[in-house]
Amino acid sequence: MAQRTLLFVLFDGVQSLDVTGPLEVFAGAETHTPGSYRIRTASLDGGPVRSSSGLTLVPDGSLADAADPHTLLVPGGEGTRDPEPRLVEWLREHGPGARRLVSVCTGAVPLARAGLLDGRRVTTHWAYCDHLARRHPAVRVDPDPIFVRDGNVVTSAGVTAGIDLALALVEEDLGRRTALTVARHLVVFLRRPGNQAQFSAQLSAQTARREPLRDVQQWISEHPDGDLGVEALAARAALSPRHFARAFHAETGTTPGRYVDRVRLEHARRLLEDTTDGVERIARASGYGTPEAMRRAFLRTLGVAPAEYRRRFRPAAAPAP
Repeated sequence: MAQRTLLFVLFDGVQSLDVTGPLEVFAGAETHTPGSYRIRTASLDGGPVRSSSGLTLVPDGSLADAADPHTLLVPGGEGTRDPEPRLVEWLREHGPGARRLVSVCTGAVPLARAGLLDGRRVTTHWAYCDHLARRHPAVRVDPDPIFVRDGNVVTSAGVTAGIDLALALVEEDLGRRTALTVARHLVVFLRRPGNQAQFSAQLSAQTARREPLRDVQQWISEHPDGDLGVEALAARAALSPRHFARAFHAETGTTPGRYVDRVRLEHARRLLEDTTDGVERIARASGYGTPEAMRRAFLRTLGVAPAEYRRRFRPAAAPAP
């Protein structure tokens, strides 16, 4: 088995968890399978860097002395908002030599500045997707998934999504058993699918200002299998259907139908992750009525069927008969 060199790029203002999260995954894999990874950290001048939270990180050396690695990982953080020009130039020169080019969170920004993401489908932290797309129109930014792979370029959303990405790479390199062992050791799931949405339904929509609309939002989340049509929800808010639909959209930023779709999908995901209930029972409990309706919703939004979602996210689970 060939050893893979992993190089983590450090800089002032780095998000420490963007570094330590994936690093702990790869270090755990190396402990489980000795000789699999050689992990190195480097800053521009080889000196210590201060993270965005004030933590000092001491690298193994300088980027100038770093040989072209198998996997080059660029974390995010405040230091990527206006990245050091020397760092961008180093990435432009050395990035193409890496077998895998990886970013966590806003680490996609310096990679884009270096021209390494042109023509690629990528993601980043939800708060910076619009910024990345505006500044780099040649980059295809997808704001929804927690991580995306396009050829040898792998990008992830914010912070903890870097752990999901690292587990996916360990599974690719060393197999599912090693990745599962690492995930269990770190007490995390193996693994959220890359195309799982960054947001839960409640986080992706605003909370309504008016109490009747807030009550409706709460009712939807507690009764995904109920009658959640506009007329029924409007009656609960004591509004006409037309007025309700307009007010709901104005205060939450989404339509009632889309909000209901998100709640039902999230409810079904949780049941697939946390229970051994059969797909038919989950479909009814989540308001889909039939397994086929739930399957269409999963394929449309997540790109995977419910059974495959369960296999990826909760590998030890077995559906009940």
